[in-house]
Amino acid sequence: MALLQVKNMRKDFDRLEVLKGIDFELDKGEVLAIIGSSGSGKTTLLRCLNFLETPDKGQIYIDGELIFDAEKDREVSDADLREKRLNFGLVFQSFNLFPQYSALKNVTLAPSLFVASEIKQKKATAYKEYLKNIFVKGSLKKFREERAILGEQSKNLREDIEKRALKLLDKVGLSDKVDNFPCELSGGQCQRLAIARALALNPKILCFDEPTSALDPELTGEVLKVIKNLKSKETTMIIVTHEMEFARNVADKVIYMANGIIEEMGTPEEVFGNPKSEKTRAFLLKDDLSGGKYGV
Repeated sequence: MALLQVKNMRKDFDRLEVLKGIDFELDKGEVLAIIGSSGSGKTTLLRCLNFLETPDKGQIYIDGELIFDAEKDREVSDADLREKRLNFGLVFQSFNLFPQYSALKNVTLAPSLFVASEIKQKKATAYKEYLKNIFVKGSLKKFREERAILGEQSKNLREDIEKRALKLLDKVGLSDKVDNFPCELSGGQCQRLAIARALALNPKILCFDEPTSALDPELTGEVLKVIKNLKSKETTMIIVTHEMEFARNVADKVIYMANGIIEEMGTPEEVFGNPKSEKTRAFLLKDDLSGGKYGV
């Protein structure tokens, strides 16, 4: 069973059709590269998957479970939206880091808020239960014990979050920048920090939106190396990229998008080595004339 299934995803902005019926599947551990010219719908597709935009039509399945159906989910509560988003992590092309926080705080912030919200809910439930049984002997003692246990759980979870954050920062080569702020980091380091932050909530699918477009060639290499090192049987990734050679070497599947549809989809060998669509051939030939070598 596929980890991710997208069926007939459509998205309009006023009268402009941006996505015109997108269908694809992705297995756990696979890397999908999405290529195409500006305006083809690549970023909109990622934003819809991460629920930063709401698709007008279509369905999204995770592990065979329907998590979004445009016909039924036109009004989604904030709590449901947060839960759906936890399936995906998104690394933006412009980093979108919190400038007022250190590298470590940038990574720990989201999971810490998530844990704090859960503990708060449990404390509220315990308090309601106490009020319901306020005249029952021993209810106050039980309530205080539950509060103490939840306090200890909160402390342990915060410590676990920090330990994991330190491991993630080490994984992306930033173990010596834990206390640095984004303004003290290079562009490549900021993007690597953004990758660590996206991984902090253990998303089932990690998405990248042109992760090197804001970087110079030297910094591009260090970020692509980190992404390549993330590839494993446990890490599933969708990468919107203009780095054709990287897509060819790292991806298991490649989608070429044009005018809001999937013009071509296949293995890197199929799409880059023997494209069937004339539009794909023209796109790759244009890139080839810019310095790439794709045999088309």
